[in-house]
Amino acid sequence: MNIEVQITNSVLALPPCHIPGCGAIARFEGVVRGIEDGQPIAALEYEAYLPMAEKVIREILTDLNELHPFAFSRVHHRVGVVPVGEAAIILDVHASHRAEAFAVLSKFMDRLKRDVPIWKVRAIKEARLS
Repeated sequence: MNIEVQITNSVLALPPCHIPGCGAIARFEGVVRGIEDGQPIAALEYEAYLPMAEKVIREILTDLNELHPFAFSRVHHRVGVVPVGEAAIILDVHASHRAEAFAVLSKFMDRLKRDVPIWKVRAIKEARLS
């Protein structure tokens, strides 16, 4: 099992890759919607406690690998201002079969929201993203 974690303020772009022996590649992209709490927005702003966030992400994926084995996973999460339509997180899981890959995607996102010190700090309503 190999895990790649990156928390960045840059636009997220994960190039495709293939891991030998993996018949399933499942991807989740969490994209900023144009509505927050029923109100139109232009962007969301995220903050993270970086060393702890990266550590907890790795721990979650290691735990999930015990239940749903996978060969490779990469998590890229964006911090700072993320405009509507852009990804705040991308998660790839490469596994032998789809059941494992889908299970890791779903369970990881539940645990990320609960356990990882990454927070939405504000919704930006104005068109100017400063």
